[in-house]
Amino acid sequence: MLFSDSDSSSHGGATDYKIFRQISRDRLLHEMLGSTRTGDSTSWKVLIMDRVTVKVMSYSCKMSDITDQGISLVEDLFRRREPLPSMDAIYFIQPSKENVVMFLSDMSGREPLYRKAFVFFSSPSPKELVNHIKSDTSVLPRIGGLNEMNLEYFPIDRQAFITDHDRALEDLFGNVVSTRAFDACLNTMATRIATVFASLKELPIVRYRAAKEMNESTAAILRDSIPKKLAAAVWDSVSKYKSTISNFPQAETCDLLILDRSVDQIAPVIHEWTYDAMCHDLLDMEGNKYSFEVPSKTGGKSEKKEVLLEDHDPVWLELRHAHIADASERLHDKFTNFVQKNKAAQIQQSARDGSELSTRDLQKMVQALPQYTEQVEKISLHVEIAGKINKIIRELGLRELGQLEQDLVFGDAAAKDVINFLRTKQNTTPENKLRLLMIFSSVYPEKFEGDKASKLMQLAKLSPEDMKVVNNMRVLGGSSKKKTSSSGFSLKFDNQKKNQAARKDRTGEEETWQLFRFYPMLEELIENMCKGELSKTEYTSLNEPITTVHEGSKKTAQSSSAQTNQSTAPHSMRSRRTANWARTRLSDDGDSTDSSLKNASTDLKKLGKRIFIFIIGGATRSELRVCHKLTTKFRREVILGSSSIDDPPQYITKLKLLSEREVSVGGLKI
Repeated sequence: MLFSDSDSSSHGGATDYKIFRQISRDRLLHEMLGSTRTGDSTSWKVLIMDRVTVKVMSYSCKMSDITDQGISLVEDLFRRREPLPSMDAIYFIQPSKENVVMFLSDMSGREPLYRKAFVFFSSPSPKELVNHIKSDTSVLPRIGGLNEMNLEYFPIDRQAFITDHDRALEDLFGNVVSTRAFDACLNTMATRIATVFASLKELPIVRYRAAKEMNESTAAILRDSIPKKLAAAVWDSVSKYKSTISNFPQAETCDLLILDRSVDQIAPVIHEWTYDAMCHDLLDMEGNKYSFEVPSKTGGKSEKKEVLLEDHDPVWLELRHAHIADASERLHDKFTNFVQKNKAAQIQQSARDGSELSTRDLQKMVQALPQYTEQVEKISLHVEIAGKINKIIRELGLRELGQLEQDLVFGDAAAKDVINFLRTKQNTTPENKLRLLMIFSSVYPEKFEGDKASKLMQLAKLSPEDMKVVNNMRVLGGSSKKKTSSSGFSLKFDNQKKNQAARKDRTGEEETWQLFRFYPMLEELIENMCKGELSKTEYTSLNEPITTVHEGSKKTAQSSSAQTNQSTAPHSMRSRRTANWARTRLSDDGDSTDSSLKNASTDLKKLGKRIFIFIIGGATRSELRVCHKLTTKFRREVILGSSSIDDPPQYITKLKLLSEREVSVGGLKI
């Protein structure tokens, strides 16, 4: 009684191609919930989940989607529940001993809570747990199905997922002495990553950032080997699917690259100037939830309202990767165009000008009013958000700070510029000064040692705790006094840094908008992967691909196709004032043509092999943006995975938590 996937692969023919998040949603709704609506079990059911699976479900499906599949009630496995002996129940739970004990207590005895139970485990279940269930003779006849869904990741975006390990930095890189926390974190992370490949029926070529050959301490060596350990654990789990999941590929179908946060220490702290990044960096948001106040309809106190800035919002979907200045301008144009083309808006404007409204005009206005109100609310929300962001940018003086940050990264600024800024801009917030010094220490590690570092911290009026944040960041990047490289990164770019820059300018790319120069190192790595130029010594392959003659010719065709696309549509082309990848065509009512998963799936029919990137220790908004951008450029769906998605304040907080443990730099504890 084990779960059997559907016969169709997610990467089958052109008409079958589905994007990552849609596959997750379809599996939960149809392969799990829909599969139970058979025979005598077609009536309403109860859905029971644990604390992990309820998050898996909420990231992929809306409550209305679940209800459409015949679910009338959603319950928590560990809360007291009312007996419903006339109803069937669906259990979507992790295969843990505690969960199985709770399930058996629900369904055993003379009076079970439900008539029949359909059990779906979120990841592979140990044999002993399955045998434990089968050994209970009172429960066995009441089980309608016992299946493995193998879906235990959290899709936070159309092309991104997390494993929900917010403490990965602390568990894996901080307290290296605690083998229990280390092993638990690494093994669970590997299991959840593996279920991504089970869902998509993809067998990856697994590559990872290789350990550096340096004379480091034992703790540093252990931290350096984490990508390799995770890669081995993922491959061990995924390779088992070849014999346990029907129609699972026997040869490699995609690429997986496992990295850690040392690959780029600047991306998590630099100010990223896209609408999405600015919202999460500058506004007080909880995840993707934005709270704001609206005037009361009754004239009393203003009311608090919450909205989710996600894919279902077409305005957000269009503008999220645009530069904040571009987003503000396009919002103004959008609102103006909408007013010009909407009947209700035109009639309302005529009334304001003093013209009398005829009965026919009023009738037209009433007919157009629902759409008008909905569209105005959508656009007005984003006008308000963009206005608030621009106000914060002015108040905090972020334009000048952002320019200095990017000048440092590209080798156009040095220590004297940082010192001058700290002396003249003393009203800069402590967090922004800390972020500036973190960037400086990454680009110029030799100028942030001993007394030099202390004097800079004193000039910035930062605390010893802040100093620890910088030190911890450098530890994660593999920086130490013994290191001769001029960069705090684990990657070697010495041959590119004549002016000691952490990045080189992108050739053939001109940016109309100021402060849109920065790019995360992930962009360069993915481009090199697509071109077959990623270093095999720095990024080792765990399993060699099995290549047939047919697949080899297919690879050649894809490679030539990619080269053709690059030559006919160079990345430097711009539409209006921003990159083509950041814009989608708009309909007259302000909706984006890319506003639904269905349309997105249609656009991505002819993609090549998928690329999966997993970053241990947290990914950034800029790295997510790059995955969307390069999907369009190389016609390969790039999926970003990480232990978490972190905005700069969150990342700094996590680095501070490392100080509660003993972290060593070259054998010295800090």
